[in-house]
Amino acid sequence: MTVRYIVGYTADERGHDAVCLAVALARRQDATLDLVLVTPEHSLYAGTYPPDKGFDSLLSEQMTEWMDQGLALVPDDVRARGVVVRADSNAEGLIQAAEDTEASLIVIGASSRGLTSRFSVGNVARSLLHASPVPVALAPQGYRRTDPVTRLTCAVGRRAGADAVISVAVSSAGRRGLPLRLVSLIALDAGQPDPGGAEDEANRRLAEAASSLAAGGRVSVETAHGASVEEAVESMAWDEGEVLLVGSSRLAQHARIFLGSTAAKILRTLTIPMVVVPRTYATPGTTPGPGALPTEADA
Repeated sequence: MTVRYIVGYTADERGHDAVCLAVALARRQDATLDLVLVTPEHSLYAGTYPPDKGFDSLLSEQMTEWMDQGLALVPDDVRARGVVVRADSNAEGLIQAAEDTEASLIVIGASSRGLTSRFSVGNVARSLLHASPVPVALAPQGYRRTDPVTRLTCAVGRRAGADAVISVAVSSAGRRGLPLRLVSLIALDAGQPDPGGAEDEANRRLAEAASSLAAGGRVSVETAHGASVEEAVESMAWDEGEVLLVGSSRLAQHARIFLGSTAAKILRTLTIPMVVVPRTYATPGTTPGPGALPTEADA
């Protein structure tokens, strides 16, 4: 079965970020990219590019130029096509495109309005992060790396909730032949003792997960510390080619994303791409394990 990623393309820096991240992810998965340009519902311009016969009569010169620019960003070793869809909103159009093609991922760029951080969640991202039925990958502002991903990190924690991210992380790392790092983000009050042995408990459960998942020593465990989630994220060492996976909030509807408070805090200081996995989501061909650990982003 063809693996397909939907790329939320816009003819600006944010769209460029999304394409670069999609390429980096596709190269480890041999995935096909759909660069999706959403137009208003009443627009006549919709179709697939490169065009079929007569397509030029439907697509405006400006849209043709924009799609040419987007496809030119994709290297020859990655398959891609351009798709123009009609929808009431960008988020609605991207979700519809993902459902129509049975895509396994939606990739978007961070808001171009971010001034103090690499991520500034705009309206499109916010809508996707509260409704998408498939994982959403967020490219930080200015992301230009197109080399294959080098490592996956999965943020896990102690709260009950959406545990599908563990299954997705293991499956994704296995398919791509990547090392997987399980990280517990333990935000402790500065100078205060560990409340209730939270760190020991988190380490024990992480070790159990790593022991059950490890194949060839490709799974590692790490605990991040800090007076806040932001400080804990900043204390960690991140590879340039790394991607972080987190789960959606336990408040999310079945098989939908809802960005939890911890995930939102992570975005404030994160400098690498982040993938948010819907609650109860299962990678095609797999099912979430009932014993999988929940994600700290479920807070």
